[in-house]
Amino acid sequence: MDCTFLTTSPDALDFKIHNSFFIPNPSDHSFEILNNYNKNPDKDLFFAMSHGVHRGVLKKGKKDYREIFLKKLLKISDKDIKFDLYGFSNRQPVWGDDFIDVISHSKMGLNLSRGEPLKYYSSDRIAQLFGNGLLTFLDEKTFLNDLFTKKEAIFYKSIDDLSEKILKYKKDNRERKIISKNGKYKYMKYYNSNIVSQYMIDKTFDFKQKNQYIWI
Repeated sequence: MDCTFLTTSPDALDFKIHNSFFIPNPSDHSFEILNNYNKNPDKDLFFAMSHGVHRGVLKKGKKDYREIFLKKLLKISDKDIKFDLYGFSNRQPVWGDDFIDVISHSKMGLNLSRGEPLKYYSSDRIAQLFGNGLLTFLDEKTFLNDLFTKKEAIFYKSIDDLSEKILKYKKDNRERKIISKNGKYKYMKYYNSNIVSQYMIDKTFDFKQKNQYIWI
């Protein structure tokens, strides 16, 4: 293999891969088409998961630790917060146009991936949240504050901290819109599919890098 590209920092793995490099999950203007920061959606926090990568429906008998996290979040959070959760409590996952429709109704999104937090790791959920202009909540333990500032995303250190910050930005529409807009601008400019694919070509063929790859 000439190169291996990971959506996790290679130094976070407990084994080494020769010539391995981190890449962010790429965004694309043909997929990330919403600007939720320009609206006042009727729902507060969006999150969707499934029991596998792009599985159509929930699998009977399969459990996911994130269900425990979400149940606790719902229990401790202010009752005025309007959650919109999918792939959870017998509510089926959403895909395609249905996904775009439901995400358009939320102000904020939770970037919660399967398993323990790893440096820089995320599913493509992160591109969908930032790219559609939702205020995006990130776990501090992912070290994604290396890639985003507090002017572009909200970082939480615990489930209680997350709950408090969801309520804060539910109430503060002005600040929520500013940070959401900054987050989308950052993601679409620096982590888009053209930039990421060019980086992969440059590393694979040892080309001189002409673009600014801000994640390296």
